[in-house]
Amino acid sequence: MAMAFKMATTGMWVTDECKNSFMEMKWKKVHRYIVFKIDEKSRLVTVDKVGGPGEGYDDLAASLPDDDCRYAVFDFDFVTVDNCRKSKIFFIAWAPTASRIRAKILYATSKDGLRRALDGVHYEVQATDPTEMGIEVIRDRAK
Repeated sequence: MAMAFKMATTGMWVTDECKNSFMEMKWKKVHRYIVFKIDEKSRLVTVDKVGGPGEGYDDLAASLPDDDCRYAVFDFDFVTVDNCRKSKIFFIAWAPTASRIRAKILYATSKDGLRRALDGVHYEVQATDPTEMGIEVIRDRAK
């Protein structure tokens, strides 16, 4: 088994794939977003989906399930009022209303451990429906 970082509070493990994919997104810009999921049987946080550099925020939103929780990171590029190009990384905790209570609890208690493993996240958004994580919310937080 690959090396993994253990989240002490929940007994969950973050796989090296998660950290490596995040570093590729952060430094090499080869991914626009990454969706993570928890495998309840193996107690591992794994990569569920990776969005290429040409994909956008709508692609990320479409990749999140309507009835299950996920974590996601999104690399948001924007131009400031001073005409400077900037990039901010958002961590999104997705827990839709239709998801199971057990899944919501598991994702809520494991969130901080994953955040610590992903060094370089600028902002966090928690959402239970798409309106709570719309692109307008992301733009407002990035300013």
